[in-house]
Amino acid sequence: MLDQIHLLAAVTVLGVLEQAYFFLQVIYARRKFGISPPKISGPPEFERIFRAQVNCSEYFPIFLALLWQAGLFFHQGLAAALGLLYLCARYCYFTGYRASSSERLAPIYFSSGVLWILIAASALGILHFFLSHYVGLNILQLLTA
Repeated sequence: MLDQIHLLAAVTVLGVLEQAYFFLQVIYARRKFGISPPKISGPPEFERIFRAQVNCSEYFPIFLALLWQAGLFFHQGLAAALGLLYLCARYCYFTGYRASSSERLAPIYFSSGVLWILIAASALGILHFFLSHYVGLNILQLLTA
């Protein structure tokens, strides 16, 4: 069983570490600009870091759900590779947004594209499971015949 999920687990841990890094960046920015919680406004530099972290946190549960569904129902290796691409794009998004709000655009579009691919892989994998398990129709066998 573990050999079927080890790549997904590794990408999940990397994602959690990335989220922790983003949280730490907000803490450092709060100290640097003297902004105590619960305040969320301040200099544009702080607000960009804060918004980047919040945005990444908002998408993280969606990413995890899609990563695991695509990995379990479609292909673990492909899902893990897409997960690494997503995490890299989110890191680029965070660092780009920290520098300038316009530098966040290309990475956010790329990471959104990766999420759409994970959605497609998840949907195809789940559809294949339902058709083969409940209807007895194996699409893979039909395609290779």
